[in-house]
Parts: sequence; structure tokens; C-alpha cells
Amino acid sequence: MHRSVPDGRRAPGLRRVAAVAPALGLLAALASCTSQPDPLTTPCGVVIDGSGSGSATEKGFDAEAKLKNSLMPFLEEQECGTVEFAPITRSSKASSCQVSDVDLDPPGSETTDQDSARAKSRGVAGRKALEELECARAQNGSDVWGALDRISETMPGDGPDAKLLVVSDFAQADKEFKISRADLSTAQKRETALDTLVKQRGLPGLKGMHVYPVGLGMQYNGKPSESENFEAFWAEMLEGRAQAHVHDDYR
Repeated sequence: MHRSVPDGRRAPGLRRVAAVAPALGLLAALASCTSQPDPLTTPCGVVIDGSGSGSATEKGFDAEAKLKNSLMPFLEEQECGTVEFAPITRSSKASSCQVSDVDLDPPGSETTDQDSARAKSRGVAGRKALEELECARAQNGSDVWGALDRISETMPGDGPDAKLLVVSDFAQADKEFKISRADLSTAQKRETALDTLVKQRGLPGLKGMHVYPVGLGMQYNGKPSESENFEAFWAEMLEGRAQAHVHDDYR
């Protein structure tokens, strides 16, 4: 006659499986928690306008507000691994305003919470950007061309991989060239103005870079024709002459 096995003595193999299953689940959870995200490799740059037109006025644009609103989305969405800074001042290339670059993907161990570490680094970048703005405002001026040249030299060889945020109304103004006095009413006149600047300054090395203007042409609010001519000038400079790719994501 078949006799049943009491519950306490039944199927030791099943008990071992039942004991092992939670352990395997715990190991899987640990592996999931310690797996690191893909590295951030995009080199990024930020150009910050310290000119008077970037103050919070009705006619100008608020450079600080634009910077605060666009910087974090830019750094995160463009997957920036590093970020360099350049100021727009009366003589941007020679400006003493300089803050150190920031590693936005700091090295860590297998147990490092990389997302938190990256967020902390982006916070550092935000503070550095405001330091650059504060310094640039003390020097004033609006040498946009020189700032673009300066940032391109700090990001050599990055070309198509580089992303550049430019927080400025692009109102080029220095002792040699004031865009507000230039006649930009026709394509030929815009070409002449660009020829003058290229001859004087050379061309910033932006070839292949992805440029994201923030505030471009805001000083022409309510003046459509002037705004169109102004934007056409910079489009020809950035895309036509410098061969960069211009995007309006944060504008």
C-alpha cells in the first residue's frame, strides 16, 4: 500500500529551490542597481553674453534668465560629457574672465549612483556659468565674433561631435565693427559686412559643430524686417561661412 510522506519530510529538492530563488532574485536586483549607464562623451561649450543688452530690460533680453532656463536642459538632453565656457565682453578673446571646464560624467565605482553624480556635476556647471556671466558683465561690451572664436579654440578637433550653447542677442559691437550701424538690408550688403569681419578677424572654427542660439535677435522685437535681415546675416555667418549646424531647440 502506498504511504504519503509527511509534509515536514517531503521533497527536500523543492525546499532547496525555494530557498535559492529569493537569493537569485536579490542578486539580479543588485546587478540591476550597480549597472552603470553608457558614458557621456559629447564635448559641449557655453558662450555667455555680458553686454548691457543682456540685462533684464524691456528692450534687451535677460541673459541670466535665458542662461538659467536653457543650460540644464541643454547639458542633459545633448548628453554633454564635458563643458567649456567663454564670455562675450568688449574684447572676448583677450578677456580675463575664465572659469574651469567641468567633467559632467565623473568617474566612479560599481556602486556609484552615476545619475546623482552627473546631476551634481551639472549643478557645478550652472554655478560656473553664473560666475562667467558676473565677470563678463563687469567688462561689458559685445564681441560675439571673438567669443565664438575663443570657444572654438578651447574645443579643438571636436568638430561634428561638439554642441555649443550661445546665450546672446548676437548684437556684435566693438571698436572695429558695430552691427547696428551696418546695412544688412540685402544679401549683397550682408556679404560685404561678413567679408569685412572675416578679413579683420578670420573665421571662428565652428565647422561641423551644432550651435544652439538663445536670444538671437531679441533686440528687434516688433521690427520684423530688421529682425529678418539680422538673422539672415548670422545664418550666413554660422551656416554658410563657418559651416556649423544651427538649431532652435532652446531659443
